Amino acid sequence: MTYHNKPLRRAAIICAWCLCPAAVVIAATKSDLKPASSAEELSTIRGVVKATAQATLASQVQGRISQLPYKEGQRFKKGALLVALDCSKYEAELDSAQAEHRAKKKTHENNLRLAQHHAVGTLELEISEAEAEKTLAAVKAAQVNVNGCTVRAPFPGRVVKTIVNEHENVFPNDQLISLLDDSLLEIELILPSKALAWLKVGKRFDYAVDETGLQYPAVVEDIGANVDPASQTVKVKGRFRSKPANVLAGMSGAAIFAELSR
Repeated sequence: MTYHNKPLRRAAIICAWCLCPAAVVIAATKSDLKPASSAEELSTIRGVVKATAQATLASQVQGRISQLPYKEGQRFKKGALLVALDCSKYEAELDSAQAEHRAKKKTHENNLRLAQHHAVGTLELEISEAEAEKTLAAVKAAQVNVNGCTVRAPFPGRVVKTIVNEHENVFPNDQLISLLDDSLLEIELILPSKALAWLKVGKRFDYAVDETGLQYPAVVEDIGANVDPASQTVKVKGRFRSKPANVLAGMSGAAIFAELSR
């Protein structure tokens, strides 16, 4: 009986030895899946440069583009004329509304004088007052249309893209021109939430821009109000301590904090 069991025992021992390397591999694989250390997670903090203000301006009225003085990439000052539409139709409507308002206003003023001598009824006086107010409202509406014929810069900056061309006909809400204000550039970063243990507003760091290959001194300006529960990250906004001449909005890079180099 003992003789017949020996092969079975040898086979069991061999199988056990065969499984041992697999167990070692499985254990090593599981150890590789442990969460990365703080240094590993924070070694590269990616970011992107953004303009402090961006806007795409749209038409308020229907009309033909008569002026488009700025081209893509050109700089402009606040209040500069960016787009002008042919306004002859709306100017004529404004003139008509103003003339009607003058007439109704004079009628009302005349009724006021007559009322002092009891020469006009209260109803007629009130109706003339209401008509004067109605025509004044029409003047204001016509003035809004006239004002909509010109689109001026809400801030100083540069033209990102001109969406229309001169002589084209546009309608209300049609996009005309895209702008950005690059007088101050922001750096948008996404950090693991564990960085909040040492990250504070005013914390200095260097920002290495991919496109230029240079590092620029920066400072943390704002920390997001909440942590993303899914990714356990927080949004951080930084700014350059002095505006780099060769850095443009949209450039990418990496933030280098002193705490991460230790």
